[in-house]
Amino acid sequence: MKKYSFILAILLLFSACDLYESPITQTDKKSIFSSAEGLEAYSISFYNTLPSANDLHSAEQTLVDYGAPTSINNFIFSGAYSETTSSGWDWGNLRNINYFIVNCIDPAVPEGTRNNYLGIARFFRALFYFDKVKRFGDVPWIDKALDVDDPELMAPRDSRELVMEKVYEDLQFACNNITRTTDAAGCSLVTKWVAYALASRVSLFEGTFRKYHNLNLATSAATWLKRAEDNAAALMANSGKTLNNDYRALFTSDIPPASETLLAVCSSAALSVYHNANWIWTSSTYGSAENLIRPFINTYLQKDGTPYTSRVGWEYEDLYEECQNRDGRLAATIRTPGYVREGKIALPEFGGYARIGYQPKKLCVDATNGDTKTENTNALQLFRYAEVLLNYAEAKAELGTLTDADWANTIGKLRGRAGITGGLTAKPTQVDNYLKNTYFPGISDPSILEIRRERAVELILEGFRFDDLRRWKRGELLKMSWEGMYIPYINQAFDVDHNGTPDVIYYITDADLDAAKAATGNWNQYSATCATVQVSTDLTSAGIQVHAAGSGYYLAWRTQEDNKKVWGNKQYFYPIPSLVMVKNPNITQNKGWENGAVNNGE
Repeated sequence: MKKYSFILAILLLFSACDLYESPITQTDKKSIFSSAEGLEAYSISFYNTLPSANDLHSAEQTLVDYGAPTSINNFIFSGAYSETTSSGWDWGNLRNINYFIVNCIDPAVPEGTRNNYLGIARFFRALFYFDKVKRFGDVPWIDKALDVDDPELMAPRDSRELVMEKVYEDLQFACNNITRTTDAAGCSLVTKWVAYALASRVSLFEGTFRKYHNLNLATSAATWLKRAEDNAAALMANSGKTLNNDYRALFTSDIPPASETLLAVCSSAALSVYHNANWIWTSSTYGSAENLIRPFINTYLQKDGTPYTSRVGWEYEDLYEECQNRDGRLAATIRTPGYVREGKIALPEFGGYARIGYQPKKLCVDATNGDTKTENTNALQLFRYAEVLLNYAEAKAELGTLTDADWANTIGKLRGRAGITGGLTAKPTQVDNYLKNTYFPGISDPSILEIRRERAVELILEGFRFDDLRRWKRGELLKMSWEGMYIPYINQAFDVDHNGTPDVIYYITDADLDAAKAATGNWNQYSATCATVQVSTDLTSAGIQVHAAGSGYYLAWRTQEDNKKVWGNKQYFYPIPSLVMVKNPNITQNKGWENGAVNNGE
């Protein structure tokens, strides 16, 4: 969605970035708060708190266990993160929201109209605080527009229990009072159903966080999980939303499919509002050049609904072989053999972006004009119906109340859209040992395991994974080695897509490359579609490695730095930035980050 540039001369505007700076100007406010048109105009300013399309590709998205970016994120790189490098303790957006809430009281506007816009404001306040609690844990709860001499400026942090109950109150008010139920303008405005979706998201996060982190707070994990179930159920029963038949179209259309989309980040060529998804996911230097890793690729089911790792010889299948008869979302997420762009075969860019083979394409369009510039206009999802189905299923599974009918109406529908034919009507009864042992050794419930698999596959690259790992207390997965695709040999050209034409040579020395080309025949005729990458068992200048496996090799990336990846309990929260505690000594540091401590795996 485009970022709204909005200036209202009659508003109280805040440009402060934290709790301790003062507003820069104040003018008459009556004309804005005394009419529905004024309230609507003000409410547009709240949308500036949503991420832009480019924000969705931010550095923090490299905090996932399924991807191998160009370098290790500082938050998990030993000794690279502390209170002096932390950020995120900014409150300017909250001031703008609170100012609206406390002043939206003019009886000249009918109560129902005022409550609608108050619902929108409280939706954004809930979203603001949800992000703060995820990041820092306990934070000060502020529900008024502060002046420079307010004592609350020096208040300590409030408890998680208090803040999250306030968040839920805001969300329930939003659900009950926002009147818009459809958005003909491209799903770029908050509706009643977006509020229900956020309520289910927040409740699921909080319920599972309290459960797996053993938080003994006044409101139980079970209560929060029931809230997640109830809010998701209300949306499922009343919104009219369904799954869009085409999964990939959800992320490549300029106008997102309204059947499934609840809220999207929209762009527009007519308004010259673009984003850089293609550039990010095709350039080896512009962004993080994130490849997926093979352990995650292994979790995509076969079309018949059985685990890929149950088939004989899966460990040594090359890219073409492993992509056959798989969950359709695999081919919609990465470049697989058979992918075509503008009439040309588009294998992964082995000589550039695809260092270890698995090149994401989910958020890219097939047109190539945006590969080297900010040219994308495809909408990107913020809230969609599929997540609500996942929230409902997980909440019920965690509560122990998931039925076969629940499974069929949630996970079954998602898998059916992906072309999977088996296991759609009844919840599973057997544990997939690969999934359990690789990702969730502490989980023995087959339903919970499969719902977690489904959530990862369905929502990949949409910004959920780091939050999911934190709430499940599985941050350790961020230390996984970056292992890539299996290749049959080195120093010899091989046919990646099995179409009879050699595609790539992985070689040790220039002499090996020359010999391999000579043995291939007229290699030059393939040069437009082929790539060469120099690799060895030792780190090369490219940082790519090969590890012997079976009769071939696995590609790998920066595995010599695995011992530099760290995760400890303190990293489930970020440290409070040091300057915050200088300004307000009543703010205390998160446990483990005190006195300038760095991320060291403790």
